[in-house]
Amino acid sequence: MKADDFPAQSRFYSHFHKIYGEEQAKECLVRLKELLNKYELEEQPNQSVFNLWTHRDHVLITYADKVQADDQNPETHLGTLHHFLTQRLSGLISTVHLLPFFPSSSDDGFSVIDYRQVDEQVGNWEDIEKMGRDFRLMADLVINHTSRFSPWFRKFLDREVPYDNYYIEVDRDTDLSGVTRPRSSPIRTPVQTRSGETSVWTTFSDDQIDVNFSNTDVLFEFLDIFLFYISKGIRVVRMDAVAFLWKRLGTSCIHQPETHEIVKLFRTLVDTYLPEVTLITETNVPHEENISYFGEGDEAHMVYQFSLPPLLLHALLTENASYLTRWAKSLERLPEGCTYFNFTSSHDGIGVRPLEGLVPDNELKSLVGEMKQRGGFATYKDNPDSTKSPYELNITYFDAFKSKNGEKELQEKRYFCSQIIMLSLAGVPGIYFHNLTGTPNYREGVEKTGRYRTINRKKWPYTELEEHLEDSDSTTHRVFTRYCNLIRERRRHPAFHPMGDQRVYDVGEAYVCILRTAPDERESILVIANVTGKPKILKISRTELPIASDRIYQDEITGEMKVRDGEVRLNPFDVIWIRV
Repeated sequence: MKADDFPAQSRFYSHFHKIYGEEQAKECLVRLKELLNKYELEEQPNQSVFNLWTHRDHVLITYADKVQADDQNPETHLGTLHHFLTQRLSGLISTVHLLPFFPSSSDDGFSVIDYRQVDEQVGNWEDIEKMGRDFRLMADLVINHTSRFSPWFRKFLDREVPYDNYYIEVDRDTDLSGVTRPRSSPIRTPVQTRSGETSVWTTFSDDQIDVNFSNTDVLFEFLDIFLFYISKGIRVVRMDAVAFLWKRLGTSCIHQPETHEIVKLFRTLVDTYLPEVTLITETNVPHEENISYFGEGDEAHMVYQFSLPPLLLHALLTENASYLTRWAKSLERLPEGCTYFNFTSSHDGIGVRPLEGLVPDNELKSLVGEMKQRGGFATYKDNPDSTKSPYELNITYFDAFKSKNGEKELQEKRYFCSQIIMLSLAGVPGIYFHNLTGTPNYREGVEKTGRYRTINRKKWPYTELEEHLEDSDSTTHRVFTRYCNLIRERRRHPAFHPMGDQRVYDVGEAYVCILRTAPDERESILVIANVTGKPKILKISRTELPIASDRIYQDEITGEMKVRDGEVRLNPFDVIWIRV
């Protein structure tokens, strides 16, 4: 490839120069050309995410072995999951986020041993490619660290070139007290190498060894892995724990300028050669830090809406939506082509760092206590002043809404209030598998693994899941059926396009009120939620809502006439969608 045949060369050079300096930038350009040739990439017309994602898109978040093969369905776990999805969710779920399906040594896949292999216990690349023909696939680029059992790390221990500089060695006297941590485990992990003992940087655990991005070889490993995933049919890439990627002593080692520049580099690669690919950054941090990964529209296409799950939970348990409404009103208009990835639950717990500055500390403390009363757990992080603070709540999102007397109807009302609000907000909705099935806390799993996060990671035997879904008296059946109906209804309304307009109204602490409008303004939907356990009557004349006092409006979800005689009548934890 000649230099003048190299699209976006000046932009790539700028990225490399800002990260590594002039001398290495030139070398990086040469290596990038070789990589583009390897994957036979050619410049493509730019395609906005606006055209890739619509109101019809819903993402299912799941492990590859979430539905386990058994005698009734003896395929690979990936094949069994694919079968379940085509039978039960075809036409409802457009995209499947397969959590790490690679050989791994811990953290349910996030301690990757080999990025280019599928764990043989779940299937193979053929299974992945088959699923990719029926669903758009999303996968994780676990970019901050590898397993200590990775071939890279073994070669590092043997001091084999170039792997001898793939990881970050830390002198035992180095002051790391100012480093931002999501864990309370040691940041230094001693290891024995061929040349003697050293300590390596471990942000998350002693089995997750941070890689050294100041080494250009590491960057090009991950660029190659990224393009390999795309060649296998992956079309959405989640950049896991990307905020911690670049380390600079004397700083917090989070959100460093080089980190943002590396995200921009990936975005330039996508914009130039892979416009059908979407980049999502995973940064479980306070809201303003989180949205910094949009850049100026030149970093991630989407960021996880991390403040949403705990804010929704807080609003419904306290029956006070004021903090949620204040936050939602504060959301600024995003750069063109960018949107949020909305969710309420995932394979991880409910992060509470994103509540910082949004709810009072005493209410956060109370929320932690509420989750423990409902059978959940909390994990904590170390602070620079040697104190600890809550980092994550570990509980299934369904059981987070348990009533104190065990009343299932109340639990389901609260739960679906949270889900409908999430589905209504501007962005693409991500739905964790256990949110579809109303799965209770998997405490026996926690007892087996000793890890709190297992509480939300139950694996369903195929036959057991089908039996629950066929039983009309089961919680699984009720939740799954209602959720599917909600998705079906949402797909009918262009007002919920992820790039559509959103206006938030403050009509009192008992309500969440949002107006969604399609990008072409052909439809507007007014969303009104009652977050309390009491029936509510909202007088239209006392609000600025864009509805007429002399008209009758039908709820698009239930078909009931919920607005008449100048009043909005809502049952406890009711949410309505009305066309205006």
